[in-house]
Amino acid sequence: MNTPDSSCVSDFAASPNHEPRVGGGVDMIVLHYTGMATADAARERLCDVDAKVSSHYLVEEDGTIVQLVPESRRAYHAGVSSWQDTTDINSRSIGIEIVNGGHDFGCPDFPPQQIEAVVRLCRDIQSRWPIPQANVLAHSDVAPSRKQDPGEKFPWHVLHDAGVGLWVAPEPITDGASLRTGDTGDAVGALQTALRAYGYGIDVTKIFDEPTRDVVFAFQRHFRPVRVDGVADPSTVATLTRLLQTGAKERAAG
Repeated sequence: MNTPDSSCVSDFAASPNHEPRVGGGVDMIVLHYTGMATADAARERLCDVDAKVSSHYLVEEDGTIVQLVPESRRAYHAGVSSWQDTTDINSRSIGIEIVNGGHDFGCPDFPPQQIEAVVRLCRDIQSRWPIPQANVLAHSDVAPSRKQDPGEKFPWHVLHDAGVGLWVAPEPITDGASLRTGDTGDAVGALQTALRAYGYGIDVTKIFDEPTRDVVFAFQRHFRPVRVDGVADPSTVATLTRLLQTGAKERAAG
């Protein structure tokens, strides 16, 4: 790689772990945390041919942006995943790893300068690729039963305020009827239908099973992070409803 894809890049660490994209072009950004103790450890793993993992970019705590894989290539960051009925997320996405210890290391805060760098990078990527705001996603959105990153402490609202990603203010938490693991019926089916309409890989079974709980967890981590418990309470359902309405307006405007 002789020339970076982004003017935001200040360093290279070429990873051998990539291949040609399959199918159409890029229409997603997937954000991850590294989940490792240090940036050096993360960089080493992302460039290890035996690890068979990579991302297009690595954003360090001080805001340094490192490119590892050309945007034109398919990096190995999403793994087994699904969004909008597509399972080859790696071919459709740009992967950004954000240096942060994550859940295994106490969920440290993301420094402001790091988030500013993520915003700059995402805006720059979106200037080159037709990526809708609703397709700026968490790893946990596309792999809800396997992944938790970038986690409930990631400030999605800050990105949205800077023009990156879709967001609505979460509805307040109130008492009321809730859906949880083991519930069945039309209300569960309606919840599954709404989550699927937004993009989550979920079957409409009318049974609140483990996969449904995992998707609710993922939704809450991204859009209602003040309480992440896998229970579809009134706040969660109302937030999802408003998000679908906002997404529909964005698609109509686009």
